[in-house]
Amino acid sequence: WDVVVVLRGRLLAALEFKSQVGSFGNNLNNRTEEAVGSAVDLWRAAHAQAYGPVGGTTGETADPRPPFVGFFVLVEDCEKVRAPVRADAPHFPVVPAFRGASYAERYRILCERLMEERLYTAASVLLSARSSDPAAPALRFLSAATSPEAFFTALAGSLLASVQAPG
Repeated sequence: WDVVVVLRGRLLAALEFKSQVGSFGNNLNNRTEEAVGSAVDLWRAAHAQAYGPVGGTTGETADPRPPFVGFFVLVEDCEKVRAPVRADAPHFPVVPAFRGASYAERYRILCERLMEERLYTAASVLLSARSSDPAAPALRFLSAATSPEAFFTALAGSLLASVQAPG
């Protein structure tokens, strides 16, 4: 994990930050495997109380709320990442969401599914153009759910809720 937030022995947040420039095909698959594997490992360890006692116990570190788990990826915004990608599946039909989807759209789908499956509290993909062309947007996101604003708002809310004193 790139950033870990711990307060009084309690894991409040674990954040993974990735970037992608070029070589989109293989690296998107690698990022997907890493994101899923890291989250599954974290949740397995959390359920085994590797990060301190949670839920139903007493003590300063006891808190039934899970930690915030975030995945944030910055991707080069270029023609190759925006172009539709061919999906060959000789044995089974391609899932409709991936038919003609660009690498950028596949990152968006990854982030949305990471949240839908509750592997991550928030996931964001941000596209950034390499050139300094003033006509091109420097930064852009693909959906409200996977925007940096949604990511950091969820993180801030989770951290604020975690440090609030009872009563």
